[in-house]
Amino acid sequence: MKARSMSSQRILLSASLLALAAASPALAGGQLSDRVDAVVIVARDKAGLLEKQPSQTVFGIDKPLIETPRSASLVSDLTLERYGVLTLDGATKVAPGTHTASFYGVPGSLNIRGTLAENYFRGFKRVENRGTYSTPIGGAARIEILRGPPTPVYGAGKVGGLVNFIPKSARDEGRFLAGPEGEVTATVGSYNKKLLTAQFGAPVSLGGAEGGVYVYGEAEDSHSFYKGVYPRHQTLELSADFDLGEGWSTAFGGMLFRSKGDVQTPGWNRLTQDLIDNRTYITGRDTTLKDADGNGRLTPNEVGFYPFASALYIPYYGFFSTDAVHTLDVGVETTKLDRRTVYISPADFSKTDTQTLYFDLAKDLGEDRALKLQLFHDRQDNKRYVSYGYPSAIDAKVSEVRLTYAFPTTLGAASARTLVGGSHRWFEGRRRESYNSGMIALDRRDISFGATPTDIIDSPFDDEPGGVGLKWENDNRSTWKQTGVFVTSDIDIGRLNLILGGRWDRYSVESQDTGFLSYTVTGRKTADRNKATWNASLTYKLPIGLMPYASYAKAAALEMSQGGDIAPGLVADGSWLSSSDLAEAGVKFQLLRGTLIGSLAAYRQNRTQITGAIAPPTVQGTRAKGVELEVRWLASERLSFTFAGNSQRTTIKGPDTSFQYIPAYTAGVPGPQAYGGSYVVWSFAGLPGRSGDYAYTLTPKSVLSLYGTYTSKGYDWGKAGATVGVSHVGRTAGTVQNAVRYPAYEVVNASAFVSQGPYTLSVNVDNLFDTFYFTPDADTYANLGALPGKGREWRATLKRTF
Repeated sequence: MKARSMSSQRILLSASLLALAAASPALAGGQLSDRVDAVVIVARDKAGLLEKQPSQTVFGIDKPLIETPRSASLVSDLTLERYGVLTLDGATKVAPGTHTASFYGVPGSLNIRGTLAENYFRGFKRVENRGTYSTPIGGAARIEILRGPPTPVYGAGKVGGLVNFIPKSARDEGRFLAGPEGEVTATVGSYNKKLLTAQFGAPVSLGGAEGGVYVYGEAEDSHSFYKGVYPRHQTLELSADFDLGEGWSTAFGGMLFRSKGDVQTPGWNRLTQDLIDNRTYITGRDTTLKDADGNGRLTPNEVGFYPFASALYIPYYGFFSTDAVHTLDVGVETTKLDRRTVYISPADFSKTDTQTLYFDLAKDLGEDRALKLQLFHDRQDNKRYVSYGYPSAIDAKVSEVRLTYAFPTTLGAASARTLVGGSHRWFEGRRRESYNSGMIALDRRDISFGATPTDIIDSPFDDEPGGVGLKWENDNRSTWKQTGVFVTSDIDIGRLNLILGGRWDRYSVESQDTGFLSYTVTGRKTADRNKATWNASLTYKLPIGLMPYASYAKAAALEMSQGGDIAPGLVADGSWLSSSDLAEAGVKFQLLRGTLIGSLAAYRQNRTQITGAIAPPTVQGTRAKGVELEVRWLASERLSFTFAGNSQRTTIKGPDTSFQYIPAYTAGVPGPQAYGGSYVVWSFAGLPGRSGDYAYTLTPKSVLSLYGTYTSKGYDWGKAGATVGVSHVGRTAGTVQNAVRYPAYEVVNASAFVSQGPYTLSVNVDNLFDTFYFTPDADTYANLGALPGKGREWRATLKRTF
């Protein structure tokens, strides 16, 4: 059995259409010739750069992204393979405006336009995943990246952006597989990388139902560039699609994911400019605190008095302050730090299980009218522990039912495609965490020496006799519901295109935190609210292949924590539902007979984000503006190029009253007299230069990526190809005044493949020239840690198709 090749199928289709045109000259000069051109152009696409089918991601109505008046990018599975993209962080190579500050080394979500985006699966929002586990993308047929708010069809969401995962299926551009097909891959690489994948699809007939099934599986058991981190995961994906007859069709399936190696690490601690510039690390340990019971960690009774671990933190009120616990008294000197050495201990762990299910039932009513019922369910179960003092346990699930009706209308010169419907979404979750007591000391460990019992903080996962162990300080049970109706209409009037959309929702939330030290309001808190959101986009299609557009959107979103729950304090003060807005203008282009496509967009957005470690969390306003350019060029049958670049600035709207950990140099204390514990401020606005708005310097002002791909013609022995690209990332810095600065850098990646018959051997080299760079941490500890970038890594993959 031969695997399907979309390019070869399209070439054959082109030949058939050309033959038909030759046999019927009357058709040769009409519509048919245009179709032949389009097919031939797509057949030249050897790296999967152009869109294969319309997408519903932006507005919920089928429309090619290149014709959609919003900044969006499509990344096909072939592009992922050719460009060596293994995690969401790699999207920077092909999508402008995407760059993520390290969420403790775990690429769970993508940062779009300066703030974290949301993850979707076939158009449904998943349970929140900021850095809980590495979002699996290996089983994607394509990934769609939208810079802007979700369509009203998808529900509430912030304007920052979203990533939509489209799983592999037995349908391709509406057609079922012609015959069974599949592939098996085996990957080995540096740092003992071992990854196996297998996928199989086949047409299936059940009585009068015609359809197909597709199965994808993946398993990894690897070490890592970072010493002590061993990522292991398994993914299983299943989809089934059937035409049931008389206009009925159905699709159902799901994805199971399990990981045990997505351990969070802040990377390097004890930050100084000398450390970043020269790798000069201040060593030393504090011996004042003792592991008296010999259990290998510090329990609250050994640190100070509970519930406040005052021995480990000192509030900063603008003057020098230290004590014996904060002072290093053994081994104080300097050393050159190995970039593979990061903050880790044998006690650290992370275990995640997710289950994602979906079901569609659709009826084609004829005359471009259709009715569709969709069901969706996503569950996340995670337990993790980071030995500087952060344990967490999340058990959350979200379900949604959505009903839509699509129909066309015509009024004079205007024609429209309209989608109306309703949806109901509900969430149940429990989030347990501990950090409120101050049992956190990121700088206490000398990472050049390694973990010791006096810098491993206790956790509720450990069963301590006598009740002296750390307890769950936050234990929040939360439920919320969202019921809404929506409408979206795509209106054409000659060359003018107008897209209007809106929805009205009824929200209902309920939360209660029964943690040992939750610092939030007591008792069960409930609230209800109605909210309307809308968007409008106007486009003019010029005959020269340019499509200028302008767009505005007003969005709303629930202010959720890392587990998707809502804190009771936010429910009590009414800040649990926020508003955001986006103004965007740009031009999309299709030039050189469709072989040069791209977009130039400028935007301004206002949105919020949750910040702060001590409950209740703070809802913080942000303002961002920027310019983005994306270009994809099929220069010839065998050569293609992509460029993705942006210039942006994100500002935190002051005053920022969040609780934050601050570095020793901000507190004015020399490192050896400070690193034994932590320094905190109750309000970030109290620091010098931070009383008003300030720049969010964790995100670079510019990220530029240029890639080229070459694929040879076919020979008797097969064919070969290569991809080479470089990404430039601008400088970043911490958020305190006079913070540590991280220089700009360039990373070169390369890949090559050779195929012969059903076999393909590919080799990828990431960071080809072993560039040394840093990515600052995110969130509350952004000024205390930075992750050194991975050095040169290679991997080789052997693929067998059948």
